[in-house]
Amino acid sequence: MRVMAQLAMVMNLDKCIGCHTCSVTCKQAWTNRSGVEYVWFNNVETRPGQGYPRTYENQDRWEGGWVRDSRGRLRLRAGGRFKKLLNIFSNPKMPSIEDYYEPWTYDYENLTTAPLGEHMPTAPPRSLLSGEPMKVTWSANWDDNLGGSPEILAGDPVLAQVSDKIKLELEQAFMFYLPRICEHCLNPSCVASCPSGAMYKRAEDGIVLVDQDKCRGWRMCVSGCPYKKVYFNHRTGKAEKCTFCYPRIEVGLPTVCSETCVGRLRYLGLLLYDADKVLAAASTEREQDLYQAQLDLLLDPSDPAVAAAARENGVTDEWLEAARRSPVYALIKQYQVALPLHPEYRTMPMVWYVPPLSPVVDAISREAHDGEDVDNLFGAISALRIPIEYLAGLFTAGDTAPVDRVLRTLAAMRAYMRDHNLEREPDPSIPASVGMSEESMYEMYRLLAIAKYEQRYVIPTAYAAQGHRLEESVTDCALDFDGGPGMYDSGPFGEASGSPVPVAVETFQALRERQTTEELGVRGGHRSRVNLLNWDGKGTPESMFTPRPGSPRATGREEQA
Repeated sequence: MRVMAQLAMVMNLDKCIGCHTCSVTCKQAWTNRSGVEYVWFNNVETRPGQGYPRTYENQDRWEGGWVRDSRGRLRLRAGGRFKKLLNIFSNPKMPSIEDYYEPWTYDYENLTTAPLGEHMPTAPPRSLLSGEPMKVTWSANWDDNLGGSPEILAGDPVLAQVSDKIKLELEQAFMFYLPRICEHCLNPSCVASCPSGAMYKRAEDGIVLVDQDKCRGWRMCVSGCPYKKVYFNHRTGKAEKCTFCYPRIEVGLPTVCSETCVGRLRYLGLLLYDADKVLAAASTEREQDLYQAQLDLLLDPSDPAVAAAARENGVTDEWLEAARRSPVYALIKQYQVALPLHPEYRTMPMVWYVPPLSPVVDAISREAHDGEDVDNLFGAISALRIPIEYLAGLFTAGDTAPVDRVLRTLAAMRAYMRDHNLEREPDPSIPASVGMSEESMYEMYRLLAIAKYEQRYVIPTAYAAQGHRLEESVTDCALDFDGGPGMYDSGPFGEASGSPVPVAVETFQALRERQTTEELGVRGGHRSRVNLLNWDGKGTPESMFTPRPGSPRATGREEQA
């Protein structure tokens, strides 16, 4: 047993409101530069819908991920080395800019330079790639809130499998939001597709990254990824992808998308898995059994045998303790309410989802029934307007049994907790009906509904001994390659009330002391300016405000007087 650690994420789709804050903050932090205008490491899709890039789930067209051959061995769907060599200069299976969208800006100068005329001048769109005038016809978020529109639904590959069971009338439609990032898979097909060996999976935490020095821009990783979460920077000629915000993770901070999520629907934590069994699990014969095979890969960190094997493989006690407290492990393995996205791609994805239940409650309530009654909920689960088969097509390779079990568990939790909230005697038969105890159901409710920051993000620091150096260093940044985002320049909103520090630690580690004191974050008499756009209310410079009576500054001035 070769025990390894993997950072993973769980998203509770019941809480996603489609505000796209995660997308915007990720864009600002990582892809707000020339060459990656069309790139969204994090995007939020409306389901049913075509996704981004369009129809990325149609592997008959894009040939991403792995397939199992007649001898039970895994091979890349796009072909092996010989086929890649034939297509290395012209890859026909890679999405074009039309499948993503052509990024644009607006000709604002026309508003000020247009000659006097009868009509008000406009700011027409211009391509960010060519600079030419263009017509806006598609975008990464073009089908937002259009679930149920026949024009959009026609391109949904998952919907095509169950379309005869879905009512396409717009007024009958049901939709939900699906945030997506790189899956940081246990068996990543993008890594196996890279001819130059530039893509790699970090041994210490499982994050999949691109070595910019080794990347030669062959773009086989783009076509090899079934989730289409690897992008090509047309300025640098390099591949880029979601980094799981590893500079933040290494100092114990959550990813940018998690930190800024309005709905608090993301959970980060550590999983332990047996690396020796990954290939066998990914080679499972029936696609419908892949979810259970991946679940069996995950090990119990409280098991003494697992802990001993982990220590032998270099996993520290700090990481073992983080794995025991991991909210991701609880949702995936303990309560089994989180499901992987498209396990049939055989990449063993490590971003999991709690399927949505809220629309079930709404559908019952609209018919003047009690939307929280457990009997009503259980009966409605099998009669959704968007059938359970659609959710199964997303999360369990078409197997409806696990999805049905998860939805029943979530419905039971709602009914059980309503009795708690109304101060009625809880019914112990409700958790028993889904194989849970009252205590475990209450703990699951606290984790899904009201978990605090430190309960949602349990991240062990990778390099605790280097944490101080990470905060103080101003050179040799691994992200400062040509066209890269960098870390040590002033952020997009200017400086805070302390001196500039790496953006990776600015949010929490480097500012904790400054945010709990009345003094400036900069010591030694060095002057610092305050940017009121992102000022946190602490570290007030002299003469900025009138001192409060009795404050040290007021007392000091009285003594001087």
